[in-house]
Amino acid sequence: MVFITVGSQKFQFNRLLIEIDKLAASNCFSDDVFAQIGYCDYKPQNFKYINFLNQDKFVSMLTNCTVIITHGGTGAIIGAVRNGKKVIAVPRLKKFGEHVDDHQIQVVSTFEKMNIISACYEIENLGEVYLNLSNKIFTPYQSNTENIIKDIVEFIECNQRKKENNAN
Repeated sequence: MVFITVGSQKFQFNRLLIEIDKLAASNCFSDDVFAQIGYCDYKPQNFKYINFLNQDKFVSMLTNCTVIITHGGTGAIIGAVRNGKKVIAVPRLKKFGEHVDDHQIQVVSTFEKMNIISACYEIENLGEVYLNLSNKIFTPYQSNTENIIKDIVEFIECNQRKKENNAN
């Protein structure tokens, strides 16, 4: 299954849904397509959707899909790659009223450079990006949480030693 999620912020992402609808109508996808469309007002004609999934249903969809097509939100991308899914990320753009700025371009670009996702910056290329997905070998996602915690502990310990040395 191909799972589409556009996030839960109060912005539409009709541009993505319209393109996926066109691709579904032309039988581009080799699997069923299901979307969580959030606050979009475009209603797809060629695939199943729901406005919002509860947490359990969302996790179930994420677990059972083979591909996830998502907006450029960090949480959506990391959640998908942590679950070993192939991800296509399409950044929301300010000029289409999809977000307040274009920060998702940088988010998507960063994950693409790490080779853990496929990026689609031009919506008309989505079908091509999807078709090329099966040929891509991604770098497995590795959380950096342990390194961050280690760095914080070292920083605190270093500052503590400096305070102790200054007190003497």
